[in-house]
Amino acid sequence: MELALIAAKQVFELLLMIAAGIVCCKTKVFRPSEKSVLSNLLLYLVVPAMVIDSYMTEFDPAAFFNLLSAFGFSLLALLVGLILSLVATCRIPKQDRAILRFASSFSNAAYMGFPLIRALFGSEGMLYASAFVTVFNLLLWTVGYGMVSGKAAAKDIFHSIITCPCILAVLCGLLLYLGRVPVPELIKEPISTIGSMNTPLSMLITGATIAASDLKKLLHNPKLFQVLGLRLIFIPAATLAVFTLLGFRGTVPMIVLILEACPCVTITTLFAIQFHHDEELAAGAVVFSTLSSIVTLPIYALVLSTILGA
Repeated sequence: MELALIAAKQVFELLLMIAAGIVCCKTKVFRPSEKSVLSNLLLYLVVPAMVIDSYMTEFDPAAFFNLLSAFGFSLLALLVGLILSLVATCRIPKQDRAILRFASSFSNAAYMGFPLIRALFGSEGMLYASAFVTVFNLLLWTVGYGMVSGKAAAKDIFHSIITCPCILAVLCGLLLYLGRVPVPELIKEPISTIGSMNTPLSMLITGATIAASDLKKLLHNPKLFQVLGLRLIFIPAATLAVFTLLGFRGTVPMIVLILEACPCVTITTLFAIQFHHDEELAAGAVVFSTLSSIVTLPIYALVLSTILGA
């Protein structure tokens, strides 16, 4: 129950920040078209700084074992989500199938998940969350990219992976952590401060996305509710069932499950535009799954704390 209350409090705080982003967008403090600048800042600077900051801690054998476990748990959770989305959408018309599968399979772990994990589990939780994001990005730029593009050129995929800021940040963090490299406070403090910008910046971008959307129009697509059901209910429930059957309990599985239960990843809309899929479905999936997660995430945290225990 305590975990659910903390999650509810944190989600409410995120909601207030989202509202601030909506107000800023509506009052033209910044325009919706300018959110790409904020997104690039988040992707290329803030999130990598936050990931590196999570590794700038004293090496602990138990924490390192948990980190390795987090990679395994993350791979299992993401594969369960992918398989379920493939099976659940096999009868969807071909022209809608790819973007619907992508939106259902990949969660917005960095935007919505990281702030929640930091609030619930602190810096150690962020260390394990970085493992999820590493596996997530590897699958997104291989399976996910091939899913929406209809092609999977090895050269393009390899380039996307080796230039992914999050993956590079994890590699850098691992070198510091495993090499037990002492980082001077003069360097550590600015990295930590920049990383702490993740929560407000993510929520401002989310608010701008919502402000720029025609919510009534987006609701008219019936496939939207199938995406919401898969991403926010069926995939988290199925993943939890698999973890429970396998006897996984404790903090690390809970972190992975919370990240997997987050709303649709924001790049869904960009991929829909780039590869000529249903843009309204993609935008609706991102916007309404984000709004719905304000309710579903605290409930899911309560279920996790009851079934798995922290």
